[in-house]
Amino acid sequence: MDEASPPPDAKPHILVLGAGIVGLCVGWHLARQGARVTVLDRLGPGEGTSSGNAGAISAGSVAPLAMPGVLKQVPSMLLDPKGGLYIPASYWPAAFPWLWKFVLSARPDRVAAIADALASLLRGAEERHREILAAEGAEDLIVERGQLYLYRDAEHLAKDDAAWALRREHGLDMRVLTRGGIEELEPEVAPGYTTGVFLPQQGHCVNPLRMARVIARGIERMGGTIRRGEGRALITDGNRVTGVSTDAGPLHADVTVLAAGAWSARLLAPLGIRVPLESQRGYHVMLPDPGVMPRRPVVPADRKAFLTPMEEGLRIAGTVEFGGLDREPTAERAALLLDDLRKVYPQARTENAKPHWMGHRPCLPDSVPVIGPVKARPGLWCAFGHGHLGLTGAPPTGALVAAHLLGPPPNTSLDPFAVERFA
Repeated sequence: MDEASPPPDAKPHILVLGAGIVGLCVGWHLARQGARVTVLDRLGPGEGTSSGNAGAISAGSVAPLAMPGVLKQVPSMLLDPKGGLYIPASYWPAAFPWLWKFVLSARPDRVAAIADALASLLRGAEERHREILAAEGAEDLIVERGQLYLYRDAEHLAKDDAAWALRREHGLDMRVLTRGGIEELEPEVAPGYTTGVFLPQQGHCVNPLRMARVIARGIERMGGTIRRGEGRALITDGNRVTGVSTDAGPLHADVTVLAAGAWSARLLAPLGIRVPLESQRGYHVMLPDPGVMPRRPVVPADRKAFLTPMEEGLRIAGTVEFGGLDREPTAERAALLLDDLRKVYPQARTENAKPHWMGHRPCLPDSVPVIGPVKARPGLWCAFGHGHLGLTGAPPTGALVAAHLLGPPPNTSLDPFAVERFA
């Protein structure tokens, strides 16, 4: 046994850095397995990026962002400020290394391996969500009415054939609809969308912030602690990580799990661990009284925006902007979301839109999160980089980390998620 490990009869103290949805689900599963858990974040549970996601729970989303042919899309990413993914000219030098790795990950052999890895993580994600929410008496947070993707016509749909085929290979139940099928599900959708893809087994969360707070209360119910504070640097003793320095002093633990989202790379860099983690800055706009309300997430595929019915109204979420962690939000990017809404629902009322929101999606170029131990740094584990799948992947990530740390060991290997793949 490692000399720094706790006695066999003692509960290990595990520190989770980050109270976003991933960190909270890691903390919840660790606490349920009997660990003494502390979750540290400068914000309250779920109050950062996790509060503003689109709410979709998409276990079938195993196709990476970079698919074969993505190189053709790079010029529009760089030059079109209204594109679904935009990189401002001033950020090109910083973004180029990530973008190059992104293009390389689109090789067919890599895409197949990435899809396998994501499938191994996300399989059964809906059940993992229900497992937590049933234990906390909050099953009403998940609605299972499917998701509807909208296309202008069959030719438009054909452009995404490779991604849909990859999802089907991994068991996604998907049904292609004509205009009549769209109208049966969502009769108010604009007539310009004549083809749809319906995913009947994919659900959504009606209040991501409430979900985070429910899970945080569950951690406390099981004896864990939620602490407010800024984790400034990982503390080491030789090669071993023994905790984190905070604005209130050092906080030590037997194991530290880094789940700080887009900020995780900054904490790893002083240890000599370089991770190509970028913030894909995402926006949302909330409409408390839009005059139209879909029954399920509706996704206009020409914009990749999500129109999601939530407890507080209609959320229009999407758009990807590079720009790092420190730049101010770009109001023009948020305004594009209202244009996306009008394309689908021209009759929607937008005059009472709440001020726009921006969050930092932690994205890696291969779309595969970093999960597992850092081999060169005993005592340090990672759980970050879930990109657009943070909400979906959080409960399975929590279960996976807890099982590998505390047992019994699961069948799912952590090798595809290792941080060492970027060495």
